[in-house]
Amino acid sequence: MMPEMFCAADLRSFNTFGISEPAERLVLVDNEQQLRGALALADREGWPVTLLGGGSNMIVAGSVRGLVIGMRSRGRRVLRRGQGSAVIEGEAGENWHRLVGWSLDQGLHGLENLSLIPGTLGAAPMQNIGAYGVELCDLFDSLDALDRTTGEVCRFERDTCRFGYRDSLFKQQAGRFVILRVRLRLYTQPAPRLDYAPLAAAWQATGLARPDSRVVSQLVCQIRRSKLPDPAQLGNAGSFFKNPLLPPEQAASLLATWPAMPHYPQGDGSVKLAAGWLIEQAGWKGHCRERVGVHREQALVLVNLGQARGVDVMALAADIQRDVQAKFGVALEMEPQLIGG
Repeated sequence: MMPEMFCAADLRSFNTFGISEPAERLVLVDNEQQLRGALALADREGWPVTLLGGGSNMIVAGSVRGLVIGMRSRGRRVLRRGQGSAVIEGEAGENWHRLVGWSLDQGLHGLENLSLIPGTLGAAPMQNIGAYGVELCDLFDSLDALDRTTGEVCRFERDTCRFGYRDSLFKQQAGRFVILRVRLRLYTQPAPRLDYAPLAAAWQATGLARPDSRVVSQLVCQIRRSKLPDPAQLGNAGSFFKNPLLPPEQAASLLATWPAMPHYPQGDGSVKLAAGWLIEQAGWKGHCRERVGVHREQALVLVNLGQARGVDVMALAADIQRDVQAKFGVALEMEPQLIGG
């Protein structure tokens, strides 16, 4: 049975940047049957389809044509538990942060560094979300996705997802696959990852000798809240630009000029730079315009100062990209997905 369809639906409450733009049509689906019905209707009518999770990693750049499908499926479970690890499964519409808390309640460890990341479980593999030294792919087991070209539900193991830095097969082939549920392999004993310096310092300050995943989760939440604005208070899409990955020669040249530049050598020989540092050095931290700005505490975050439109956000982003390119010769890539317009 098809769920109710809303016409000319305002998407403001469906995206964390708080941009008010209309969706031509909107349906919220709770299960695979409703999803298939909505997709079948869109195919019959020739409507383009836009999938919507938590709306935390997208910018609405104008009215959205066709059909917007909001994934609202719920459910989470421990599939199996072994001596050292366990596999959990959750439906695509599950809130990510609540899933992290639930996993800790089950005595399972590994997701604590990814606490307080906004969005849904189904969207997490698309972006290969990561924070404080951990990426989703580190804990990924498998997922089920509906292939819109065949109508079949396919199982994807870790090696077939083409995970990269904020990237995956599902992002590379956007629109083809609809993620239905995700399975993660977690630890039955604490295995803290404290590589990120501020997190390591915060842990050291607790004076605790034994690893405690719940404490790590709390510390991660504190750090995130100190640096990133709450979308409920100040609309934003989190980190707006990816941290650029440079060839070692280009990174070495930049470091010769900017020896204090934060840089992180990668396993493949490339060097990751901190996009927020580049933006701050280019003079954009705390910049305000009429309706949009750059957060005063974290230059990597663009914020809605009131009634922002997608064109306002994209104009500011383009100006930042231009100045960083001119100053450092580094091209910043936008992280959120752009829809509408």
